[in-house]
Amino acid sequence: MEDTSPRPGKLESAVQGAVHPRFGEVRIRQRGRLPHWEKDGGLYFVTFHLADSLPKAVLVRIAERHRILEAARRTGANLSPSQKVLVAEFSPKKIEEYFDRGIGACSLGDPQIGELVADALHFWHGKRYRLVARCVMPNHVHVIFRWLLGQELAEVIRSWKDFTARKANRILGRGGVLWQREYYDRLIREDGELDRAIQYVLSNPERAGLKDWKWLWCAGMDTRTTAGLETGATVPSAAAECSIE
Repeated sequence: MEDTSPRPGKLESAVQGAVHPRFGEVRIRQRGRLPHWEKDGGLYFVTFHLADSLPKAVLVRIAERHRILEAARRTGANLSPSQKVLVAEFSPKKIEEYFDRGIGACSLGDPQIGELVADALHFWHGKRYRLVARCVMPNHVHVIFRWLLGQELAEVIRSWKDFTARKANRILGRGGVLWQREYYDRLIREDGELDRAIQYVLSNPERAGLKDWKWLWCAGMDTRTTAGLETGATVPSAAAECSIE
């Protein structure tokens, strides 16, 4: 059988995470404009998105936000009022609101493309990583997974993007860039944080006004539609059933 699985590639940069890591626990990679943190066997909540899902001006402001925060961290300086406004306006939470507006062509809403991406996320489950939960939205993707020893986080994500971009462009009869190069990653450090991350993924379709969304999954439970899920409800049972070995 032909191996048509996603292929690992070179490391790429990532948008900053939520909690600054302690040295000795993680490797901090600086590639391009933004840092990337990796921890062997780390449990991650990752979001990556289509190239047209954020306007170029927003991407520039995200990079500026990072530079401001990094400079403040290095020098210990307080942020100015205008800097505080920018940091708040382009926080990961606010960027998620941009995604949920459905900006861009929203190619992942095409059933063929949605299934392609969902299948790609599952292909190396148990071999390169253990998938906990995922949601393929119209213009972005959420994944919670633990990557296994011997793998590199950025290579795993790069393999998803490279493989799905080639296949999706062929299906859509188009060329060019499909995915935005950068992505958001958060290193999950406690059970409570995992519960919140899973709830966030499972409730994303309803927050965006999508009913009976198909491309939603959590390990150990059938969540292919959002029936019965209420936005903002806690889901300890879902977290308990998700494999994080």
